[in-house]
Amino acid sequence: MATVELRFSAQPEHVRTARLVAAAVARRAGVDEAVLDEVRLAVGEACSRAVGLHRSHGITAPVTVVLIEDEKSFSIEVGDEVPGPGADGSVPGVPGRRDAAPGVGPDEPEPDADGDGEDEMGLAVISGLVDDVEVRSGADGGVIRMSWPKTPVTVLP
Repeated sequence: MATVELRFSAQPEHVRTARLVAAAVARRAGVDEAVLDEVRLAVGEACSRAVGLHRSHGITAPVTVVLIEDEKSFSIEVGDEVPGPGADGSVPGVPGRRDAAPGVGPDEPEPDADGDGEDEMGLAVISGLVDDVEVRSGADGGVIRMSWPKTPVTVLP
């Protein structure tokens, strides 16, 4: 099992580099040429999402991209370090909790409401591009895991 790990600061200009690296490694791993555009787009969406989450939460840790070549598949995991909702025992938007925004009451919208819509849109795009996708979120952050089948190598006699 071959693995490549890429770590980059949460800057939008680094997303393009992650897309190019992912496509190059996927091609080398044996992913069908017809699927490489999907790989590029899905990685771009996942990395843009992670960058946005890091920037909106003030996290300076790098975004991680792990490219894994198995015998029959090629997987990409894009990780962020933003704790999932309720991961610290708090309830988002409830006054008096650690993650509640100051001055946000029950009748006032949360200031980051648009970010949630963009996040959901990005996940919908990824789900449309990738048949095998898994989204996990926990106290240490979130991971989007995507995988594609490898093209079987034809052995000529």
